[in-house]
Amino acid sequence: MGAPESLSVRHYGASPGSHTHEHFQVLLGLDGVLELEVEGRGQRVDAGTGLVIAPGDRHDFESALGARCLVLDSGDPGWARLIARTPPPDALPLAQYLASACAAGRARARQQGPALLLEAWAPHAPPPPPLRLRRAIDWATLQAWAQNAAATPLSVADLAARVHLSAAQFNERCRQELGTSPMAWLRDLRLERARQLRAQGLPVADVARRCGYRSPSALTAALRRSERPHP
Repeated sequence: MGAPESLSVRHYGASPGSHTHEHFQVLLGLDGVLELEVEGRGQRVDAGTGLVIAPGDRHDFESALGARCLVLDSGDPGWARLIARTPPPDALPLAQYLASACAAGRARARQQGPALLLEAWAPHAPPPPPLRLRRAIDWATLQAWAQNAAATPLSVADLAARVHLSAAQFNERCRQELGTSPMAWLRDLRLERARQLRAQGLPVADVARRCGYRSPSALTAALRRSERPHP
């Protein structure tokens, strides 16, 4: 992806508003509690826990009492297979060491930290099998099914089950073959369906119900966000 590796300690408080990145963002909690919403799903990071946010995933965060996290911005594709994986129990000591190194301005620790985090996060994660050995996903059929189920809440696991893959496998295949996350792909499908229905003259309330939005205002906001460039 070409993004440089950047390791830092960040303090979180009030929400700055949702946004996306073109790189992976890896968070390891040092202290406090950080509440996040990633592609519409609630997440929580506190001391010793962590989260990998994929490129393109829209997310927002907030900490009522303040939180401090070790944050890695990375373009390393190795993080793609770790999105659904939680960090190991010894992640907190490593995060604390790297945070101290960052505070002390140790350039070597900053340089080696990203590789240490990646290795620690999944010490036994096997490499993905060659793409040529994998069963092809019929994306057109899956798209038709997802559009017919537009009013039904769907998860990554629901989509994966339709093509006989695990959620982690489907997530990886979606990013490799479509260049986006499963939930971003599903969101775009539903927004396109919503535009079609609105063009046919259906009321916003009916369109929201048919496309799985909790309210007409939620649909209107989603359509507006999709029509302006992301930050």
